[in-house]
Amino acid sequence: MRPAMNGLIAGFDAGQTHTTCRLVAAQSGALLAEGQGPGVCHLAAPGGSSRFVAALQSSLNAARSQMAVEHANAPLLAAAVGASGIEQGTAVQQQGLELAASSLALPTSRLTVTGDERTALRGAFPDQAGIVVISGTGTIAVGRSADGREHRCGGWGWLLDGAGSAMDIGRDALALSLQMADRRRVETPLRQELWQALGMDPVDPQAPQRIKALVVNPDFGPAGFAALAPVVEQRAGGGDGEAEAILQANAAALVAMVVAIADALALEAPAVSPMGGALQHLPRFLQYFATDLATALPKSQLRAPEGDACAGAICLARALAASATT
Repeated sequence: MRPAMNGLIAGFDAGQTHTTCRLVAAQSGALLAEGQGPGVCHLAAPGGSSRFVAALQSSLNAARSQMAVEHANAPLLAAAVGASGIEQGTAVQQQGLELAASSLALPTSRLTVTGDERTALRGAFPDQAGIVVISGTGTIAVGRSADGREHRCGGWGWLLDGAGSAMDIGRDALALSLQMADRRRVETPLRQELWQALGMDPVDPQAPQRIKALVVNPDFGPAGFAALAPVVEQRAGGGDGEAEAILQANAAALVAMVVAIADALALEAPAVSPMGGALQHLPRFLQYFATDLATALPKSQLRAPEGDACAGAICLARALAASATT
């Protein structure tokens, strides 16, 4: 028997730092609740499967806890998950689909699991061509042409391809600060502020060794580096040339991805939506990106996304629920 459209639709945006679950009414599309959970890592990484399951279940439970009483027992009809590290057409995508089905108690026919860049693209440009460039803890960009072709750039994991991300901004700055400490580079206030943000005493001669040990701690990881990006932004705003150079280099890396996608899809005047925490919360970084983009693609247009990645996931999930009732 096919499900009636009187339950819930879930959209998940699962990034490396946190996961958002949004619940809407299946019939009306009205927003009912939103909850947060922990982030995910690549499914092939140690603990990847358990982190993926925990992210979905905890964010869904958090969203359900915010719902009005009349919706408390409504069934989940369909869901879509946009998750960091999920590649189209791979065994990892199939693994994610099976884990989601088990975690959410849904048949795979009413589930979609894809990369978070794909749900972001669907949210930003539901029915038109465009490019989204996402800079958060990690970075990736994807575009779609008017005839439905898609092309992505970046997103190959923080160990291989994080240029343009908050993680790379923080990592690049911290590496530079150690060069300042051993006198390879001229000292600026950037070093002191970065070390203080890590809870280190800038005048402690043992601080460099403590930093070396800190960054290899499994609990530090990409998010630990990304947390330093606001310090770089602040110092760049204060005229620190080294901080400015780091932001400019990472902004240029994002622009290179947009240019590659525009070329691959023959988009001469693409609409471009910047997304992700780094571009949303680091205004100077966004300014450098916008300036470089205008130079590299003069006909491009920066455009606010129509919706976010959760909205894109909801759109995909509602289509699944609708097809299940026909």
